[in-house]
Amino acid sequence: MSFDLVLFGGTGDLAWRKLMPALFQAFRHGTLPKDGRIIGVARDDLGDEQYRALIQGRFGEVDGAKRPSPEEFARFAQLLHFVRMDLSKPEEFQRLKATLEARAADTVVMYLAVAPQLFTQAIGQLAAAGLNRPNVRMVLEKPLGHDLASNREINDTVRRAFGENQVFRIDHYLGKPAVQNLFALRFGNALFEPIWRRENIANIQITMAEDLGVEQRGAFYDTTGALRDMVQNHALQLLCALAMEPPINAHADAIRDEKLKVLRSLKPWSPADLAQHVVRGQYSAGVIDGHAVPAYRDEAGVDPESRTETFVALRAEIANWRWAGVPFYIRTGKRLPGREACIVVNFRPAPHAIFNAPRGAANKLVINLQPRDGLQLHLLAQGQEKRRNGHTLTPVHLDLDFDKRFGSERVGAYERLLLDVIDGRLNLFVRSDEQEEAWRWVEPILEGWANDDNGPRLYNAGTWGPSAASAMIARDGASWPEEL
Repeated sequence: MSFDLVLFGGTGDLAWRKLMPALFQAFRHGTLPKDGRIIGVARDDLGDEQYRALIQGRFGEVDGAKRPSPEEFARFAQLLHFVRMDLSKPEEFQRLKATLEARAADTVVMYLAVAPQLFTQAIGQLAAAGLNRPNVRMVLEKPLGHDLASNREINDTVRRAFGENQVFRIDHYLGKPAVQNLFALRFGNALFEPIWRRENIANIQITMAEDLGVEQRGAFYDTTGALRDMVQNHALQLLCALAMEPPINAHADAIRDEKLKVLRSLKPWSPADLAQHVVRGQYSAGVIDGHAVPAYRDEAGVDPESRTETFVALRAEIANWRWAGVPFYIRTGKRLPGREACIVVNFRPAPHAIFNAPRGAANKLVINLQPRDGLQLHLLAQGQEKRRNGHTLTPVHLDLDFDKRFGSERVGAYERLLLDVIDGRLNLFVRSDEQEEAWRWVEPILEGWANDDNGPRLYNAGTWGPSAASAMIARDGASWPEEL
């Protein structure tokens, strides 16, 4: 199968930091279809050889194991081409059209790795130039809009130009091996699904922590914030994977239908809920790994009086028979103590205690997403110590490290998703109605913050966010993992 992958924003940060390394890994693994071209599109005045040299230089900044040798890059570089384009000029889309028609590949992938405000313009011009034929697939990076209205505007523009089966709204968290194994854990085994419900699960916690600040993205982040950047998409997609009912099969729409039901079942926000169950924070100066780091408001491109949140913690509930009364806690933030993403499923304690157990000890399943992928099942076992009133149980755990178990078989998130786009598999991509439902749920939070004169709570960089996040979860008698 021949393919052309057109990468709008081909010289941008996402292209060299994530997409090109992922495409190279697929090339190295022999899974990238052989008859392909990768066409970078940007306003830069470059030719093919200059573009190849630019990408080769940027590869020096990616993780060592993902860097090609000179010989590998020389072979990979033959796939790389460049088209200079200004997306604001309709006539320049004809140049791209001529480049694509010169070869007439079986599949054409258009990847919009550009600023969201350019989406509707680019999609409209692609349609006007006749570049929306049935063999064209459109990949949209988040964020798709900044609220429900802008998201609908983008989706309406997309619908006028492309069929829903041509649109791949990408969320790289869904490509992570641990998330894939979450689906396998639930729906490929008989062990967990019978107890995956309110009678057995006390609460579920989702943590997505970064030790980095906004880096060079201050101007972008200051108009976005943690709720839009992480919760509306990544966190809610993880929540759907955890809470959805078993789909009737593994087809894309069967899976996405069940995720949509979860989003529609989320308990809507009341003013009282917003005050009690949502915490927003913003990092002040602090220390990370022994190095002093500046406050968010002192970062380049950030408004010195910014009220943008860099931390969010919230308590969600799903109003259906499986999950009624089970809290789902979500927290995400920048400048936290480490780079860590995990899901903790806390099971209820045994209904009748006949052994001594450490205070607060219970069974839990930990799904690690980064920096390593794997599963840990925490249990209680009987140790050798015997007290006057009986045996004492000791915490133990079973550990599945995907790096050790699968090694070179594992595929990175973007690599997996890009190959799925080329092959036309929609299972790991977000449908428009899912996305709109997620925006509908978070929009009252945004509106509540807009009318709140207090602004975000400050927390020192290098800590786990405002103390109010711990107080929120403690009201239910629970605690975050690092507080146990």
